[in-house]
Amino acid sequence: MMRILIPILLVCLSSPTFAFGPPEPMTRAEYDQLMQDISNWGRWGADDELGTLNLITKKTRKSAAKLVRKGITVSLALDLNKVKGPLNANPFEHDVYVAEFSGHQVAGDRYEVDYHGFAHSHMDGLPHFAHKGYFYNGVPYSAAKPEGAEKLGIQNAAINGVFARGVLVDMPAFLGVDFLEPGMAITPDDLKAWEKKNRVKIRSGDVLLIRTGRWAKVEKDGQWNFLEKAAGAHASLAAFLKERDVVMIGSDGVNDVMPSGVEGLVNPLHELVLVGLGLPILDNLDLETLARVAKEQKRATFLYVGAPLRVHGGTGSPLNPLAVF
Repeated sequence: MMRILIPILLVCLSSPTFAFGPPEPMTRAEYDQLMQDISNWGRWGADDELGTLNLITKKTRKSAAKLVRKGITVSLALDLNKVKGPLNANPFEHDVYVAEFSGHQVAGDRYEVDYHGFAHSHMDGLPHFAHKGYFYNGVPYSAAKPEGAEKLGIQNAAINGVFARGVLVDMPAFLGVDFLEPGMAITPDDLKAWEKKNRVKIRSGDVLLIRTGRWAKVEKDGQWNFLEKAAGAHASLAAFLKERDVVMIGSDGVNDVMPSGVEGLVNPLHELVLVGLGLPILDNLDLETLARVAKEQKRATFLYVGAPLRVHGGTGSPLNPLAVF
C-alpha cells in the first residue's frame, strides 16, 4: 500500500495547488489606501513624466541585450482589426490610394484607428487614466486637452523606446491547462508560485507579460462577452509591481480581471499602475507564438523591444513590440 501512496503523494506535491477563482472583494476605501501605499509621485522629481521607465538604464539595456542568443524574433501584436464587432467598436480604417508622381506610379495609405479598448494591441500612456482628478505625479485631469495632453504624453516613452528584459508568465502552462477560464484572478501569490517553479525572479527593470490564454480560448470556443467576464490580474498585483520595480506590464487581455472585485470600478489595476506607479500598460497582445517559442527555448526571459508612435500629448499608441531570443 505504501508503495502506491508515496508516488501519488509526490505527484500531488509537485503540481500547482492554486484554486484560481473570482477576485477577492476590495472596498473603495481599501483601494484608495492601496493607491497611496504604492505611489511613486515625486520619486523621480516633481516634474517627472517617465514614471517607471526611469528604471531602464544603460546597465539594464546592456544586460537585456545579452539575452539575445539565437536571433529569434517574435511579434507580440495582433493584426489591426478592420471588422466591427462587440469587442471592436472602432475598427482600424485603411484606405490605399494610387497616383502618378513625377513620372512614377505610386501607392500610399491613410490609416485611422481609435486603438484603446479590447481589440487592438496598444500601449497605454500615463495620461490615459486619472484618479480623483489627477494623473500620475499630480498632473491635473484638466491637462488632457483635445489637441493633446499638456504633460505625460506618450512621446516621452517614444524618445528612447522600451528596451528591457521581458518575462513571460504563462499561467495556463503553469496550471497545465489550455487557458484560464474567464473571471479567474491572478494574484501576487500566484506570481510568486510561478517564480518558484520556474526559477525566475521578476526584478527591477523588467517588462512583465502575463498570458491568460485568451486567444487559445477564442480559437477553441469562439468569442464571448469579454467585457462581462475575463481572466486577468487582481488589483492587489499593483503592490507586487511596486515591490519589484517592474517597468511595464502587458497581457493578451486588458490586464484587469473582470469583474474586478473592486467596488464600482471596471479596470482598477489600470488606474492603480498608470496613476499611482506611473507604469505603462500593454493591452491585447498576441502571446501565443511567444508562449510556443519560450517553451521550445526552455526560457521565460528574452529581450523586449517596443516603441510607441511619437505623438506629442498622446494618451498611448498602437505598436508592434518584439520579443528577441
